Amino acid sequence: MAKKTILILDDSASMRATVSITLNGAGYEVIEAKDGNEGLSKLSGLRVNLIISDVNMPGMDGITFLKKLKEQAAHRYVPVIMLTTESADDKKQQGKEAGAKAWIVKPFEPAKLLDAVSKLIQP
Repeated sequence: MAKKTILILDDSASMRATVSITLNGAGYEVIEAKDGNEGLSKLSGLRVNLIISDVNMPGMDGITFLKKLKEQAAHRYVPVIMLTTESADDKKQQGKEAGAKAWIVKPFEPAKLLDAVSKLIQP
């Protein structure tokens, strides 16, 4: 069976590395981007099964990225997990309205992240 591909967007290289190690260890293929602009450009012509995005990033933040993603027919139905330090209800509501399927607050527990990923990725 082919590996499932996950795109990670985070401006922190150490956070991208931590999430990548967690996902690679569980058998997922990972693509990394440092912000929403890079994430959108990496998605061009690519099929991903899931996206994990930070909210606060320079260039293009995670909520704006999510809105732009949902405008693209090819990626409209890709589930997105927001992995962020943001825990305010209004930010969570903005994410939900933009199309986020889950919201995980950093620092995260790898098992909790993998549980959310397994629930959102289609077998």
